Amino acid sequence: MKILDIKLIDLPKFLDRRGNLSFVEEFKQVPFKIKRSYWIYDVPGGEARGGHAYKENEEFIIALSGSFNVVLDNGNEKKIFHLNRSYYGLYIPHGLWREMNNFSTNSLALVLASTPYNSEDYIFDYLTFKEYYHEKE
Repeated sequence: MKILDIKLIDLPKFLDRRGNLSFVEEFKQVPFKIKRSYWIYDVPGGEARGGHAYKENEEFIIALSGSFNVVLDNGNEKKIFHLNRSYYGLYIPHGLWREMNNFSTNSLALVLASTPYNSEDYIFDYLTFKEYYHEKE
């Protein structure tokens, strides 16, 4: 998978003196059918989340509150995305090693996924990840 396939997407933003509003819709801002959603919160200082790749699952990540980094790696190059605004979403295709780190206090990450949870879809070993995707090329 190419790092170029990753997209930081501007989400609709409606400004109002009573409070702002943003949203996402599948097949519009989110380029897949949403089959699962989960959120990551209360991450202790210095901890990281992720550390795996998916064979099929695609994700769309939004920093609803606070900030964090998403580190993406295709086996040849890495790119870091700093998410800190609730009106941006990061689209991540399958086939990339991912890690989330540098969480600020009270950060909240919303993750929208293209597949239901399936433990068989995960690759947790980095060398296995590189071998798996090298064979696919």
